[in-house]
Amino acid sequence: MAQDKYLWWQKGIIYQIYPRSFQDSNGDGVGDLKGIITRLDYLKWLGVNAVWISPIYPSPMADFGYDISDYCGIHTLFGNMADFDQLLTEVHSRDMKLILDLVPNHTSDQHPWFLESRSSKDNPKRDWYIWRDAKEDGSEPNNWLSVFGGSGWEWDEKTQQYYYHAFLKEQPDLNWRNPEVQKAMFDVMHFWLDKGVDGFRVDVMWHMVKDDQLRDNPPNPNYKQHESTYEQLIPAFSTDQPEVHDLVEKMRDITNSYEERVLIGEIYLPIHRLVTYYGHNNNGAHLPFNFMLINIDWDAEHIKSKVDEYEGALPEGGWPNWVIGNHDQPRITSRVGTSQAKVAGMLLLTLRGTPTMYYGDELGMRDVPIPPDEVQDPQGLNMPDKDLSRDPARTPMQWDDSENAGFTSGKPWLRIADSYRKRNVKVQQEDEESMLLYYRKLITLRQKEPALHVGDYVPVQAKPPLLAYIRQHENKRILIVLNLSHKPCVFRPQYQNYKGTIVLSTAPERENRKVEGNISLSGDEGIVVALE
Repeated sequence: MAQDKYLWWQKGIIYQIYPRSFQDSNGDGVGDLKGIITRLDYLKWLGVNAVWISPIYPSPMADFGYDISDYCGIHTLFGNMADFDQLLTEVHSRDMKLILDLVPNHTSDQHPWFLESRSSKDNPKRDWYIWRDAKEDGSEPNNWLSVFGGSGWEWDEKTQQYYYHAFLKEQPDLNWRNPEVQKAMFDVMHFWLDKGVDGFRVDVMWHMVKDDQLRDNPPNPNYKQHESTYEQLIPAFSTDQPEVHDLVEKMRDITNSYEERVLIGEIYLPIHRLVTYYGHNNNGAHLPFNFMLINIDWDAEHIKSKVDEYEGALPEGGWPNWVIGNHDQPRITSRVGTSQAKVAGMLLLTLRGTPTMYYGDELGMRDVPIPPDEVQDPQGLNMPDKDLSRDPARTPMQWDDSENAGFTSGKPWLRIADSYRKRNVKVQQEDEESMLLYYRKLITLRQKEPALHVGDYVPVQAKPPLLAYIRQHENKRILIVLNLSHKPCVFRPQYQNYKGTIVLSTAPERENRKVEGNISLSGDEGIVVALE
């Protein structure tokens, strides 16, 4: 395939913004759309191609915007529709794309649809949600659990039935088996696509359809006490039902009816089930999010086997993608340590497929400890003994060394890292050896080299703790070697003599050096070698 045949979402880099935490423009301590607009030049300078923004719709904020009360509006906290229209225009004027978060699995309990649905058993919207009678003893219809702790069922005193919520009780699940629900949500997609939005990241796509018999989920024999209570059961009947693929296909048809739009699915499933979301003949999600690097042990052997398994499982024509951080997971620098964070960035940006970056990872931002009395995340509040709050990875972006890191003139909604005066955009832009300038060089190299942004992936044998592979396009071959340990190692190719020039290294003093045969690497070093 010629390079110009690839679409923007295949060649490009996606950057996730958690809007509460990116930039505040009015001093209320919460990021907003006008704030994002003021920082678009930074994203253009960094070199990313698309911006995905977590939910900005009207919401009671029980789950920080993932409980939506109006799918076609803007929460006043973030601005108004005029601000959104300006944001879209400004993003496009910089030759970048804008992706919105779509949350079709559940609404807020304050959404007009649910208010109607719960008003009476014979309301026309009653079947828009999942309502069931209690068992004879008054208990829940089945044993399904909430991801955020406790039962997945909530009793409604007025109508004397339970409704199902996979997340908070303030987030009732829609009944996607109802064609009226489908039409309503497809109309939402059209509303934003007509405005010119470039695509959607679909929240919890694998949750959208439930077993129609509502059978009990089986116990999880591998459950560990430190895990979320939700993990006590295997969600065999409450998620990943076969009929979900028909719905994803319909969403894809809508996306395809517009020019060059993208459909991304949030799916936490094993590889063999994840790849089914590409659909028959690739008519499902363009990019079923691949979170393997978030969940796997940071170990060369594990990573290599999983990368190769994923590459082998992709359907013909299915485009790969990689993620190392998001708003639900600990930050990469906290997971693998500061010394390995550059190696992780190199892995993300040199594997085959579309990478999604999480705001602040390019600075090496770490999870910020949040005192118990300041925890805001419902997952943390509902299971306080499990230490599962997602707040530490959602703290405000660190722009400069001024008060509140240049994020706000007011009191930030979450505390900012104590180290922000040293770890921020302004300081790192002036430091040749900073994480930020390293990321920018890596992004620039990726964008310049077709072998890196659209080339094939060729596994290379290397003894752990080294991980090696080649990216190639036409006659250009690039070797990547990563040392996933703190100790010096030697890359000893067994069957081939590699000869070339180091074009990028986590240790910049090694760049432009020629290498051939055995290649020595320092601890925590990664190199990109243009082969002759």
